[in-house]
Amino acid sequence: MDGIHDLGGKQGYGKIDVDEAEQAFHARYEGVGWTINQTTRAPGMSIDWWRHIRELTPPVDYLTRPYFDQWAMTQLIAMIDTGQLNLDEVLSGDITPLHASPPGMSIADVHRATQKAGVRFDRDVEQSPKFSVGDQITTRCYSVSGHTRLPGYAQGKIGIIHERHGAHLFPDACAQGDERAEHLYSVKFNSQTLWPEDKQTNNWIYIDLWESYFVD
Repeated sequence: MDGIHDLGGKQGYGKIDVDEAEQAFHARYEGVGWTINQTTRAPGMSIDWWRHIRELTPPVDYLTRPYFDQWAMTQLIAMIDTGQLNLDEVLSGDITPLHASPPGMSIADVHRATQKAGVRFDRDVEQSPKFSVGDQITTRCYSVSGHTRLPGYAQGKIGIIHERHGAHLFPDACAQGDERAEHLYSVKFNSQTLWPEDKQTNNWIYIDLWESYFVD
């Protein structure tokens, strides 16, 4: 989505501390919230639709809420919208679970079992890929009101197809309930193409992009 929610980030908010000590969670609620998020997806709740809900957060709220607090709020909205919870249950704290965990299994156990099951993300499509490795492409430059995985800094830029990944669900459509697949590519951009002030021309940025993001 355009605006502050752009997945590529926005300039003007200071440097990123890349030397910060690695720590997955800074408070207990963050780990609990993450596990609940991973184990309570309702049928039809795609990751792209979930991200679109999060991107509807008002900009000031989006910038001031802690990261996993945003996750918890997004998941709460998603669960209400899919009928897993209702507002009365949220306000009272008296919740009747739709799906109980097997006896003796914690939420973390359920998550580990889910991860071991394995999931394929590629899809079969009839259309042949429009581009081949080595082809030069130009990304679209447009305003997006819904979810998209094309970062603002990579719009309207020239890149080179580095690799083909097969066909995968197209996030922009999937966020709107249209689960259709498109060919996905790894595209490399010279850093100076993305940021002209960067004089280190030997730096390359690789971004996974779908065909709809390219100018025909």
